[in-house]
Amino acid sequence: MLNLMKKYTAPFSVTGNEHKLAEIIKSDIAPYVDSVTEDAMGNLIAFKKGEDSSKRTMFAAHMDEIGFVVTYIEENGFIRVTQVGGINPVASSYSEVVFENGVKGVIAIEGGTAFGDIAVKKMFVDIGAKNKKDAEKKVSIGTYLSLTQRMVHLANNRWAAKAFDDRVACAVLVRAAMEAKTVKYDTYYVFTVQEEVGCRGSKAAANAIQPTYGIACDVTVAYDYPGASGGAVSIGGGAAIKVKDSSVVCSQLIVNGLTKLADDAKVKYQYEVLTAGGTDTSSMQVAGAGCYAGCVSIPLRYVHTPIETLDKADLDACVALIREFIEKAV
Repeated sequence: MLNLMKKYTAPFSVTGNEHKLAEIIKSDIAPYVDSVTEDAMGNLIAFKKGEDSSKRTMFAAHMDEIGFVVTYIEENGFIRVTQVGGINPVASSYSEVVFENGVKGVIAIEGGTAFGDIAVKKMFVDIGAKNKKDAEKKVSIGTYLSLTQRMVHLANNRWAAKAFDDRVACAVLVRAAMEAKTVKYDTYYVFTVQEEVGCRGSKAAANAIQPTYGIACDVTVAYDYPGASGGAVSIGGGAAIKVKDSSVVCSQLIVNGLTKLADDAKVKYQYEVLTAGGTDTSSMQVAGAGCYAGCVSIPLRYVHTPIETLDKADLDACVALIREFIEKAV
């Protein structure tokens, strides 16, 4: 599991640039499914025929990460950007960045900006260019960039990195597919695009698949650090079974079904109520005539920062719970 986690968090995968990660996932999951296809949006769809084809299960984990895109280049060679997804400008300030073409730089804030006034519009990237002409040899308007990836192994098998959201969930789905001994219903493992800008990829995929059951796997906010409030989820507390977030009220059939599966298999779990934010769960729930929708969430401290932090035991719990659903459903 750690190898998958490290492998999937390494590639550049800002929204709209998920293809590199998609190729890696495709290679890993292909031996465990019947087919792997890519739709027009770029969603990677791995299909495994089940023992019973009367129902369809769709699992969704998004491949994209938040980042930036170049809007213009100033005469002095500094590069202005805008956000792609829910950027935290304070957390992103004064960090190393890498562009999609491999060019490196640092992101800084306009001089004299008060802490309370830090915003993306005050940010610029310095790649060391002498002037605009020099910068244009390396990047152009529309070039994407992200913070540079670093992964840190903390105590008690906890890890910190940029963009665990949501590449660790991709790793969870692949691992669960690898471990499943049987598949109850026709199952679609969908690695979606453009979740960070409105769950766009999952909308297209869910409408094509028309699932009976839709289970997202995504990260959720952990509230177990100083100053955090508003929820009960903690890292080390096990797989988080979503009850609701700001975009969805999960099906009781799924919530209760996941709970029973976890109890029967002795998988550690907790319940999640997320007061802000949403996942691909919402897209699946309303696709076509609707489906029974829910989410297995990975607890994460410091979401949408360069130091997102998780507990490896929670990843294992999520793999086990999703594997149980693959094999038994509800």
